[in-house]
Amino acid sequence: MNTDTFTEVQCLTCGHTMPPDLLRRSCGSCGSVWLDARYDYDRVAQLWPDALANRPTSLWRYAELLPVDPAYAVSIYEGWSPLVAAGRLGAELGLNNLYIKDERQSPTSSFKDRQASMAVSALVSRGVTECVMASTGNAAAAYAAYCARAGIKLWVFTTSLVPAEKMRETALYGAEVVKVTGTYDQAKAVAANYAQRHNLHAESGAKGVVGKESMKTMAYEIAEWLGWKAPDWYVQAVSGGIGPIGVWKGFTELAQMGLIDRLPKLAIIQVDGCSPMVQAFRAGSPTAEPVTPRTNITVLSTGDPGYGYTYLYEAVQKAGGTMTSVSDEAAFRVLRTLARTEGISVAPATAVAFAGLQQLAAQGIIGSDETVVVNASGHTLPVEKFILSDQHFVDIAVSSPLADTWGMPEEGLLAALDQIDEKVTSIVVIDDSVRDSRLIRRLLQRYKDYRVFEANSAEEGLALIRDRRPDLVTVDLLMPDMDGFAVLDALKSDPELANIPVIVVSGKTLTQEERRILEERAVSTWVKGDYSTRDLVDHIVTQVGDAELIATERTIEVERSVKPSSNKQFTILVIDDNPVDGRLVRRILEQQGAFTVVEAKNAQQAYSTLEDLSPDLIILDLVLPDTSGLEVLKRLRKEPATQHTPVAVFTGKDLVGEERQQLQQLADYIWQKASLGRDALAEKVSRLIDQNR
Repeated sequence: MNTDTFTEVQCLTCGHTMPPDLLRRSCGSCGSVWLDARYDYDRVAQLWPDALANRPTSLWRYAELLPVDPAYAVSIYEGWSPLVAAGRLGAELGLNNLYIKDERQSPTSSFKDRQASMAVSALVSRGVTECVMASTGNAAAAYAAYCARAGIKLWVFTTSLVPAEKMRETALYGAEVVKVTGTYDQAKAVAANYAQRHNLHAESGAKGVVGKESMKTMAYEIAEWLGWKAPDWYVQAVSGGIGPIGVWKGFTELAQMGLIDRLPKLAIIQVDGCSPMVQAFRAGSPTAEPVTPRTNITVLSTGDPGYGYTYLYEAVQKAGGTMTSVSDEAAFRVLRTLARTEGISVAPATAVAFAGLQQLAAQGIIGSDETVVVNASGHTLPVEKFILSDQHFVDIAVSSPLADTWGMPEEGLLAALDQIDEKVTSIVVIDDSVRDSRLIRRLLQRYKDYRVFEANSAEEGLALIRDRRPDLVTVDLLMPDMDGFAVLDALKSDPELANIPVIVVSGKTLTQEERRILEERAVSTWVKGDYSTRDLVDHIVTQVGDAELIATERTIEVERSVKPSSNKQFTILVIDDNPVDGRLVRRILEQQGAFTVVEAKNAQQAYSTLEDLSPDLIILDLVLPDTSGLEVLKRLRKEPATQHTPVAVFTGKDLVGEERQQLQQLADYIWQKASLGRDALAEKVSRLIDQNR
């Protein structure tokens, strides 16, 4: 195959041309980040389609019009998805020539595998070992899988609205998942700034050279499957628009080489709750105004499409296509129709495309005899919670309901970046005693929101270390399946793990030879019975670079110990998954001087905390990631230890009907976030505690 047909990069904004460069970030003339690859089309036209006849059926079969040398290909057999004739659905819609481009058959079940394969291959060709991206879901899972295959560390920034199953799938591949409480556009801003702060490669999506090039292979496949003809219509639901942007480029290249005789019309479908492209199109504007997404279909929640809309607007103007939007409910209805008629189960985002198709067919915009291809862009692959816990996510926030009322506790974007730096420190504790490992974790997390991963066997611990690449490991020497010496041998023999500092905890008397080995391979060795767990934890904190936290915590303890007994500190447990809300409540109450606030981000963390804590008051949010606040409240009232603990429900939900009645029976107070001021919160908390002394 020829790999030297990639001739130049062109700026889509000003037209300036530059030498071919896979990872170029911006135009050398105007600074625009919207770049496009150009090829020797005359040369390729002499080779295609004959040269394609006996090639493997993946997107890499089109190597002459791809910017990455196939020698660097990271592939899991993406591309060449089937083009399925949808006769029964077509009959219902009055369309005689309807086809489904079934991208669900891709390795991670979405069309984003094409983009991931091309982008990760480009990173491999340039020796990149770590990268950052923002995603609403499907791209995250795809990139995580391909980065895992290539041995590249991936940071994924997504929003808290993305289903937990999708985040678990992403984390399952070993990616670091950062969940941002805010919009997708805010998550993109945090990701870009994090990459800049740490000098990491940031994935550029549709803007850069690689993203569009991967997606155009769908156009090549459609034309090839249709006997080198273009369809009359290509239909796809969009968020940022990378799919149809790439497909349009692919068809224009085929037309330029004389392989097809016309260009298809594009039908760009958005969801009503996030339709900046459709709104601008209906207004006849070539630029889109940003919107705040308000849709349950979170994969399609790009509120600011930028130049991507302009590109598609011009394509639609040229070929006579259209843009329209549909409701969430319409998408959910057609999801069932598609399953019933064609036996195809799709994600809600894919159903949006079919709902738009249904609308355009009913309006007569798409004719009954026109050839239509609709992209079934993907379907969900749930990863159950018992496979991977939410501990594998980092939670940060740039907005919250309370922040809107009371103001952010720190400046949004910079504070979010600081939160990431604080929370990414990870420690693996390997100890066959669940009690000992849990105690170490709890003491560590008193200092800081470390991510502490517990392993209760050596095998489990080594697997965790390989997956998480922690900042530090503690290992017990005496374990039944494999002792700590074997763990050290395994770590030191692996070049990628050899430099991770290890602290050894021993319950056995060490020989002189064993001490010599440990001195060479471990940071330190602690013999059980000769130290307090608190001293060990302080040593761990020092080793990960946070020694100043020890002095701060000790100062706080001294201050508490010298307070007169009449000034009792009351303990409050705040259960709220929004870290901004939790931090605001904590600050306001602790400023009063009489309250110590402990935070829990979900129900399981709250239950674990309550094993060691008897709070004077529990403040409970109703919307939690692992269960409802109402279910938590029911459990609290059944447990003897919390049966009589006062609970204040603190929520942004509008409460109606049976839920309100149950809460009124079980909770001591119900407070609305939007209507409760700072001073009122402190006053209500004081009054509630006084009433229950």
